[in-house]
Amino acid sequence: MIIVADSGSSKTDWVLTANKQAPVKFTTGGLNPFFLSEKEMIKLIQDQAPVMVNHFPLVEEIYFFGAGCSSPDKREIVSNALTHIFPRAFVSVDSDLLGSAYATCGARKGLVCVLGTGSNISFFDGDDVTTGKHGLGYVLGDEGSGTWFGKALITDFMYGIMPAEIHKQFEEEFHVTKDDIINNVYLKRGANSYLASFTKFLSAIKETAYGNELIKRGLQEFINTNVKSYADYQEYTCHFVGSIAWFFSNQLKELCTQNNISAGKIIRHPIDELVDFIVNRNQVHA
Repeated sequence: MIIVADSGSSKTDWVLTANKQAPVKFTTGGLNPFFLSEKEMIKLIQDQAPVMVNHFPLVEEIYFFGAGCSSPDKREIVSNALTHIFPRAFVSVDSDLLGSAYATCGARKGLVCVLGTGSNISFFDGDDVTTGKHGLGYVLGDEGSGTWFGKALITDFMYGIMPAEIHKQFEEEFHVTKDDIINNVYLKRGANSYLASFTKFLSAIKETAYGNELIKRGLQEFINTNVKSYADYQEYTCHFVGSIAWFFSNQLKELCTQNNISAGKIIRHPIDELVDFIVNRNQVHA
């Protein structure tokens, strides 16, 4: 039995798969080692994924791809947590960018963009992703991400920049005060997920002039700071993964055309394509 996981900061998609058996799919909270300790990850898995924990004697291999897993020390935190729960299993931990590359590029070269709670980009050479200068997190980076849009919405609301009708809608839906925002952003954990949670409002108003302009502004900033940082970006297909890319795909495609970017796959959840890639690869090397 094999477990494949794709994890962002907000949630993790898991698939239990075995020969001649229907895959078992479920979701837990995100397992980002920048925000959770090894013990916290163990508790989260045990509390939220009993179906997986109950199969632990049968699990032989685990392939985990997650946000925050780009450095060896962060990958070790996740690996230790999974090994604690599945002591008999082979555990592989890699970045969400590599998982997204497998799901979109397969074995072909290309640019891979993650646009979810956070944002990032990498170049996939057909075997591995190159470590770039991006992925700076929600304080310094995350252009075009759910967190970026959440910050933009909150600041526009608090500064009174939103159009009056949209300001009223926002106020009626969230009932947030300045103190609420300050406490959640500066004093509590999970500020990135808190900020990104406001993006559902942007999805609801994306057809308005304000919403459309804000979406394009955020995505264009991602293109300028991330995609165009690769001098040869026009030579490769550029794939996108994540809820932001999916829900705002019309604006994303339009901007790609305007910026001479060859847009490839736009996938909300890469887990299905990722599982297919892992299973097929393992069969080839068996």
